[in-house]
Amino acid sequence: MAHERIEVDLPLAKVYEYLSDPGYFPHFFERIDHINKVNSQTFEFYSELGSEEYEWTANIIDNLRNTRFAWITISGGLNQTGTIRFTPLDNGERTRVDINLDCRTFYGEPAEELANFIQGLPAQLKKDLERFKAEVEDGKFKQNAEDTADAAEEAHEEKLEAEEEAKAAKEAKEAEEAKEDEEVAA
Repeated sequence: MAHERIEVDLPLAKVYEYLSDPGYFPHFFERIDHINKVNSQTFEFYSELGSEEYEWTANIIDNLRNTRFAWITISGGLNQTGTIRFTPLDNGERTRVDINLDCRTFYGEPAEELANFIQGLPAQLKKDLERFKAEVEDGKFKQNAEDTADAAEEAHEEKLEAEEEAKAAKEAKEAEEAKEDEEVAA
């Protein structure tokens, strides 16, 4: 489990807007590669750790405007829960953000890359939040996050297309080999 706290020099409503939208997660959570919005409460997460790709689906379980945002995994290869709490500072001109993030497998011991990811989660979360703070205070976060989301979507679609092409090529090769075997047998 990782817990990190950071103070951001922006009004609470603006910080909440960015951190309560999972679509922005791939931009500031370094280890999340892509997110697909299924509906207003459900999101599919994609992350590649080493040579393994992890996919999991999470539901928003708490969304109390300008106060708290939380999600929990409902299916997939990674069991993740997260809670973000927002506290106004200096009459709402600044915001304290507390994030709790827990990742584990559903069953058994995690593979080596996943175990390393889980072990490094506290340090990674600190780094991710520092990057978020720097960009959001510079006024660059929203555009950069949208650019990241667009690039991640394009890369995800290209990966899916490449996998489909590889599958089709494999099936064509197997069909050709089967045809050759039939001809040899005849």
